[in-house]
Amino acid sequence: MPGSKPHVRPPQAGAEVTGADLARVDWWGAELEGVTFTRCRFDDADLTELVTRRCVFDSCVLTGVRMSGSRHRGTAFLSCRFDRARLFDAVWEGCKLTGSQFPGAVLRPLTTTDSDWSWTSLRGVDLSGSDLSGQRFREADLTDADLRECDLTGADLDRARMQVGTKLRGSDLRGAATEALPWRALELTGVRLDLAQAVQVATSYGALVEG
Repeated sequence: MPGSKPHVRPPQAGAEVTGADLARVDWWGAELEGVTFTRCRFDDADLTELVTRRCVFDSCVLTGVRMSGSRHRGTAFLSCRFDRARLFDAVWEGCKLTGSQFPGAVLRPLTTTDSDWSWTSLRGVDLSGSDLSGQRFREADLTDADLRECDLTGADLDRARMQVGTKLRGSDLRGAATEALPWRALELTGVRLDLAQAVQVATSYGALVEG
């Protein structure tokens, strides 16, 4: 593509890359294993269908990156920025996204299993209809996020930030850690709750629940 860096080859397995400017690299379909990137920039890079295994991206900038169809297994994206990133059809298996930010990113549809999204900023992100069951969103910022029709069963939402703009209509929260959610600020139409959560909702409105 115009302006790309076709001669920058993907690093070999086990390599450590620090502070590199990898903007506009074309690594379409590349496979990375055990590579560590620290404070690197991937602005407008083409990482479509990239495959990573047990890699680490620490404090990296991925503004405008194209990662649709990418596959990640056991990879960590720690405190990274995915501004306007295209991540649709990505698969995250046993990954850590902790502390990363996704302003203006396109994430859905996505497949995520046994992954940790704690302390991420997912403000305004559309995740509607996604299977997020069992995922960790501890202290994640979900302000204005679209979680309608999501499967959040068994998810860890402890101290996740949700406000009036968070869309939950039709989602399934059964078995999720929801003790600190601001129930009175949320639209709960069609939301599926377990008995313990129903009690949380009732007590948040001042009801006295007695057995």
